[in-house]
Amino acid sequence: MTEKTCRYYTGYMNMPILSTKLYTPPLRPGYVPRTRLTELLSKGYHRRLTLICAPAGYGKTTLASEWLAGSSLKSAWLSLDEGDNEPARFLAYLIAALRSVAPGLGEGVLAVLQAPQSPPVEWILTQILNELDDTLSEQCVLVMDDFHVIDSPHVLGAVGFLLERLPPRLHLVITTRTEPELPLSRLRAGDQLTEVRTADLRFLPAEALEFMSRVMGLKLERDGMELLEARTEGWIAGLQLAALSMKGQQNPPQMVQSFNERHPFVLDYLAEEVLRQQSHSVRTFLLRTSILDRMCGSLCEVLLQTEEEPAFGVSGQAMLEQLERSNLFIVPLDAERRWFRYHHLFASLLRQRLQAEEGEKREAVLHMRASQWYEEHGLELEAFQHATEAGDVNRAAGLAEGGGMPLFFRGAVAPVLAWLDSLPKQNLDARPSLWVMYASVQLLAGQLDAAVHHLEAAEKVLQNMPHDEEISDVIGHAASIRATLAVSRHDAETIMSESRRALDHLHPDNRAVRTATTWTLGYAHQLRGDRVAAGKAYSETLEVSQSIGHKMITLLSMLGLGSICQSDNQLHAAADWYRRVLELAGVPPLPVACEAHLGLAGIYYEWNDLAAAERHTAESIRLAPLLQHSDRIVACKLLLARVRLAQNDVEGATALWTLAQQHARDHQFTYQMQGLAVVRTSLLLRQHQHAHAAQLLNPQEPSVSLARVYLAHGDATHALRILAVLRGEAEERNWAGERLQIRTIHAVALYAHGSREEAVGLVLDVLAEAEGEGFTRLFLDEGSIMEQLLREAMTSGQMHSRQLQSCIGNLLVQFNTPAQHVQAPQERYAARTSVRPPLVEALSSRELEVLRLIAEGLSNNEIASRLFLALSTVKGYNRILFDKLQVSRRTEAVARARELGLL
Repeated sequence: MTEKTCRYYTGYMNMPILSTKLYTPPLRPGYVPRTRLTELLSKGYHRRLTLICAPAGYGKTTLASEWLAGSSLKSAWLSLDEGDNEPARFLAYLIAALRSVAPGLGEGVLAVLQAPQSPPVEWILTQILNELDDTLSEQCVLVMDDFHVIDSPHVLGAVGFLLERLPPRLHLVITTRTEPELPLSRLRAGDQLTEVRTADLRFLPAEALEFMSRVMGLKLERDGMELLEARTEGWIAGLQLAALSMKGQQNPPQMVQSFNERHPFVLDYLAEEVLRQQSHSVRTFLLRTSILDRMCGSLCEVLLQTEEEPAFGVSGQAMLEQLERSNLFIVPLDAERRWFRYHHLFASLLRQRLQAEEGEKREAVLHMRASQWYEEHGLELEAFQHATEAGDVNRAAGLAEGGGMPLFFRGAVAPVLAWLDSLPKQNLDARPSLWVMYASVQLLAGQLDAAVHHLEAAEKVLQNMPHDEEISDVIGHAASIRATLAVSRHDAETIMSESRRALDHLHPDNRAVRTATTWTLGYAHQLRGDRVAAGKAYSETLEVSQSIGHKMITLLSMLGLGSICQSDNQLHAAADWYRRVLELAGVPPLPVACEAHLGLAGIYYEWNDLAAAERHTAESIRLAPLLQHSDRIVACKLLLARVRLAQNDVEGATALWTLAQQHARDHQFTYQMQGLAVVRTSLLLRQHQHAHAAQLLNPQEPSVSLARVYLAHGDATHALRILAVLRGEAEERNWAGERLQIRTIHAVALYAHGSREEAVGLVLDVLAEAEGEGFTRLFLDEGSIMEQLLREAMTSGQMHSRQLQSCIGNLLVQFNTPAQHVQAPQERYAARTSVRPPLVEALSSRELEVLRLIAEGLSNNEIASRLFLALSTVKGYNRILFDKLQVSRRTEAVARARELGLL
C-alpha cells in the first residue's frame, strides 16, 4: 500500500475512510508470547464481550493482535480515535471494518449516513445487525481498539445497543484504558463478559526477563531484574523505557537502583533518559512528528523541513523503519509498514516536550505543514483538523467551504460545528461568512433556532461592510439558508423572495449553494401553482446536482419532477421518478424516500391497488419521523384514511383522521389544514352527516368539497355554479390534475341535474383523457351516481370506442368488487404500445414475480423478505431480468416490461 492509497472510498460516503484504522497491528518480531492470556481469551469466546482494560502501556493492543494471529477466527479491527465520537463517522468506520468479515455489508446504510439529517443510530444499527445475521456464515471477532477515546453518549449508546443484539456468530473485543460506560454488570451477571485487567496484563518475572533479554537485548542479574520488575510492577511500557534508557549505560544495575530511589515519576524520568540518548536527527524527528496521529515517510519529511534545513538528510521512510528496529514505541499500521503511529503514551510525552522546547508557534507551523500535505493528498477533513489545531481561522474556513462542495455537505457536520462552537465572537464578526457557515451547519444538524440566531448575527455585521464580490456571496448564502428554513413551513412568499435574493448575490462559481437555491425557487413556484416554472427549475437542479455530486438535491429534484408529473396526470412517468428516488436512496433508504413512498402510495391509490397503496403509505409513515420539522406524518395518515374509506372502513378512517388532526395542531402544521378539511368532509358525507359537513366549509370560498356537499343535499344547481368557477380557474392556470377531477365531478353534477346527454359526453371525454394513465379511483370515489352515469354511457349513441367500452366495463366491475390488487390500468397502458418486440428468452414465473415487485417500488431487501429469498438471490434475479429485458437499471426494466405487456 502506497502513501497515496492510504484510504479508500466506500462508494457512498463523500468523505474518505482511512484504511489504516482497519488493520490489525502486526506483531513485533521476537515478541513475548502471552499464552496464559490468549488461552483465557479463547475460553471466553462463547460470551458476547471480551474487555481488556488497563492503563496505557500494558500491552492491550498487542494481546488482542496475538490472540487473533494465533486463531483461525475471521476478524475485523477498528482503531478508534477522538473523531469517532461523531455517530455518522463511527458507524461508517464500523461498517468499513465489518466488511472484512462480511463483504458488501451496509451499502444502503452508508448512503443514509451521508444525509445531512440521518436517522437515529439505533435504526441504522438494526439494519447492520440484520445484514450481519443474514451474511455471517462462521464465527468472527470484531475488535474496537482504544475505546477510552469514546465519550459521546450517542456512540456509547450505539455500542450498548450493538452489544445487546450481537448476532450469535460475532464476538466483540474492546481494549480501553478506562472502564467503559456499557452495561457490564448485566453482561457479567449473565456470564456474557470475559475480563482481562491490569493485574492480568502485568509481566510475570519470567516474562519480564524474557522481554528484556530477547526483545530489548539486555541482560540483567536476577537481583537487578527483580528490582526492575518490582519497581515497574510488571508494566510493559516501563520495562521498555527502562531498557531503552539503559542502552549505552556502563552500569545498568546501578541505573535501576538510581531511578528506583530518586525518581518517583518513573515514566517522565525514563522518557527523558530515552530522548537524551537519541541523536539530534532522531530527537528532532520524534518531537516534530509527534503532532501526527498517523504518519508516513513523505508526510514526516514535510514536517522536518525548515528554512535552515530545507532537506533533512534522511528519508522519512528510512527513519520510521529505524525507529521500529530500535523499539522506540512506534506501531505499524499496515502490512507493508508504510504507515505508523506512536504508542499513545509516548506520543503524549513527546507532544509535551515539543511544547516545552519549541513553543506553540513552532507547533502551529508543523500543523500547517501537515494540513497542506493532507490537502494535497485529497484528505480534506484531516487537512481541516490540522488547520484548526494551527489556529489558522482563514485556512480552516477555506477547507470547510470545500472549494465548491463544503465539508459539512459531505458528512463532516460534527467536526465543523465543533470548530465553529470553539471560535470567539470576534473571529466570527471579523469574517461574517463564518456566521453564515455556522447557520448552514446548524440547519443541517436540525438546530433551526440557533441557525436563525446566527443568520441575524451575520446580517448585523454585514450591514456595516462594503459590498464587494465576496460579501455579496455571503449575503446570497444567508438568503439561501432563509429560503431553506421557509421550505419546512411551505411559506411560498418567503421562499420566493429569499431565493431570488440569494441568486442575485451568489457568485456564479458557488454551484453547490446556487443549485440548492434554484431547487427552493422551484418549490416556491410549485406552491404557487406555477408548475411549468417549477418543472424547469427542478430539471435544471437535477442536471447540475448530478454533475457536482450533490446527492440530496438530486433526490429532491427527482421528487419535484415526480410531483409535477403526478399533478399533470402523468401517473406512469411520476411513478418512474419516484422509483428512481427509491433506487438512489438505497437500502435502508435515506429519510427523503418518505416522499417517494408517499407519491407512489397516491398513484397506487388512484390505480385502485389499495394493497400497494397501503404498503407504500406504511413505509412513508415509518420514515416520516426521521424527517425533522416535517408535516409528512400528517399527509401520510390522511392518505391512509382515504385508503380505509375506499375499503369501507369508516371507523378506521376516522381514527386516522383524528390522529392526523392532532399531530397537525400539536406542531402547528397549518399547511395541512385544507387536506384535513377535504378528508373530514368525505368522512361526514359517507356517514350522511350532510349538515355537519356543510358547517365545515365557507360557502363564499368555492371548492370541490363544497360542490360535493351541495350534490349530497340534492342541490345540483349550486354545485354546477361552483364547479364552473373552479373549472375556469384550473383551465386559466393550466392545472391538468385539478381540471380532470373537476370535469369528473361536473359530469356527475350534470347527470344529477338531469342533463344526461351532456353528462355522458363529458364523462366520455374524461375517460378518454384518464384511461391511458390508469385513473380508477377518480371515478369510483364518486359513488353510485357515477356508476349509473357509466352504465348509461356504455349504451349511449355517443360510445364509438371499443377501448372506452372496455374501460367502462372494467370500472363497473370494480364498483361491485371488494378493493384488491388491480393490474388492469398497467395492462391497458401496455396494450396501447405500438411495438412489442418479443424477448429472446421468456421470463420464468419467479422472474415475473420479482419484476412485479420491482414495479411496485420494493427494494431488494423487501423483495427478499416477501419471497423468503436470500438478498444475493434477489440480486441475481435482477441481473437475469436486466439481461433478458436488455436494460441496465430498474426504471428501464419496468418501462420495458410495460412495453412488452408483462406488467
